[in-house]
This record gives sequence, structure tokens and C-alpha cells, in this order.
Amino acid sequence: MSAVPWRRPPILWIALLALTIALGIGSRRFAPHLPGLVATYAGDTLWATAAFLGLGLLLPRAATGRVASLAMLLSVLVEVSQLYRAPWIDSIRRTTPGALLLGHGFLWSDLACYAVGVCLGVGVEVVVGVLPGREGRSASHQGNRTQDRRS
Repeated sequence: MSAVPWRRPPILWIALLALTIALGIGSRRFAPHLPGLVATYAGDTLWATAAFLGLGLLLPRAATGRVASLAMLLSVLVEVSQLYRAPWIDSIRRTTPGALLLGHGFLWSDLACYAVGVCLGVGVEVVVGVLPGREGRSASHQGNRTQDRRS
């Protein structure tokens, strides 16, 4: 994936990030009312999607692949950090923001959820990047428009 020829629109990314966070928190809060698979894995999947969107917001012109790699790295580091047990970090994890950001216990299945979540974020970016009328259409569209202007 090459560099994004367009800048990620911050207002849209903030809205997508807020929606993702709301869905993630909702998946935990309403877990008893959701199908088992969704209740078990949606929160972690959406956490990684939020990481992708948040990094995309911070790095508006970075290549999609770079943002995806950073989001996956961040997700894996947070998951692996759950193997570390010390009173100071466990006290942070006992707070609501700490639990949401750092989690509680290492699970191998969370790594799969993070991969799916990052792919979901990439999918969102691809869909947004190819919407008609966007300046940020794919590079092939950019090349075609340049050739059309020269003709």
C-alpha cells in the first residue's frame, strides 16, 4: 500500500473513532444481550479498529499500510503488557479508563481480534478513499485524471 494521496478528513475520522468507541463500550455493557461470539470478541476487535482510526487521525498523510502496522504493533504491545504484573500498573487497570486502554489479562485470541480490527479499519479507509468526488481516490484514478488533463 503506497502513501495516501489524500489527507484523512479529521472530522470524519473523529466521527468514525467516536462511533467505534461507542460500539466497543456498548459491546461490553450489553454483552448479556448479544450473541456469544459478538459479546466475546467485538470489544477487542473494535479496540484495534479504534487504534487504527486514532493513529490515522494523528498521521493524516501516512500510508494506510504504515498506519495498519503501527495499530497492530500498538495492539500487540498493549496485549503483551498484560503479562506484566506490578501494583502500580494493576492499580491503573482497575480504573475504567485503565481497563479500557490496557485491558486485564493476556489472551492469544485477542491477537486475532486485533488483526481483524485493523483489517476492518483498513476496509473503512479503502471505502472512504474511493468514494466518488473525493480528491483522495486511489492512485490509479489520480494517474488517469493526470493523463486526461494532458490530452
